[in-house]
Amino acid sequence: MSKGSYYLSSEMEYQLAQAGNKGKVLILKVTGIFFVGLAILGVILPILPTTPFLLVAAACFAKSSPAMQRKLLANKTFGPLIHDWQKYRSIPRKAKRIALLTMILSVCWSAFMLQSAMLTALVVALVIGPFIFLLRLPESK
Repeated sequence: MSKGSYYLSSEMEYQLAQAGNKGKVLILKVTGIFFVGLAILGVILPILPTTPFLLVAAACFAKSSPAMQRKLLANKTFGPLIHDWQKYRSIPRKAKRIALLTMILSVCWSAFMLQSAMLTALVVALVIGPFIFLLRLPESK
């Protein structure tokens, strides 16, 4: 028997590892498809960010469907955004600006709607961490 016959292809290893987790794989696939849908809405609606939804979808597909992940990475519109994140941990300047602006507008809208200093402080406290994270990310293109 040759040495190579002891090794399984990565696709076979993946299928064997996932055989016992069919429910988890299904949930991850459905979640990934949902986030791709949100990303598509983000392309159409300027106030909705696209990149974070694509990153979540790519992460879901990485753990549930290599074929869907390859399709997403091969997409001429979405692929470069995901590639930049995976390789350089950066997002495009436009995506970063839209995401930060969306966060600011969401906090302002929440403060207006809630009309409570305590609840507004809670919203600010919940948003400040992700806001700083995004602010510090390097920009690509």
